[in-house]
Amino acid sequence: MNIGEASRASGVSSKMIRYYEATGLIPPAGRSGSGYRTYGPKEVQTLRFIRRARDLGFPMEKVSDLLALWHDRSRASADVKHLAEAQVAALEARIVEMQTMQATLRHLVHACAGDDRPDCPILSDLGGIRTASPAP
Repeated sequence: MNIGEASRASGVSSKMIRYYEATGLIPPAGRSGSGYRTYGPKEVQTLRFIRRARDLGFPMEKVSDLLALWHDRSRASADVKHLAEAQVAALEARIVEMQTMQATLRHLVHACAGDDRPDCPILSDLGGIRTASPAP
């Protein structure tokens, strides 16, 4: 199948397939006589694997590690579990960061009168001028 068909079958855009190939995440695709990339079921399965790992928030270097483990039939499942546990911890840290941002922004929105006056604690905060102490 060509790159468009592989894209549809895997849910990975053609642009990302080219990027994964350029960065070495996936091996270079086979080429047809006219020079077009060609993909088979094995490549589509790998693209689906990458897409799912990315959907779970794994960064590219960890996706590479997961792919290596996936292809290594002598792997220890403990190695896979360790990567997944590290990703859970990273997601939990990001959630805390986002909750803090949400609380701060919610406080600033509450402090803003939202009327015709030019005073705006949201803009003051963004500009580094502390008019009201935002909640953590």
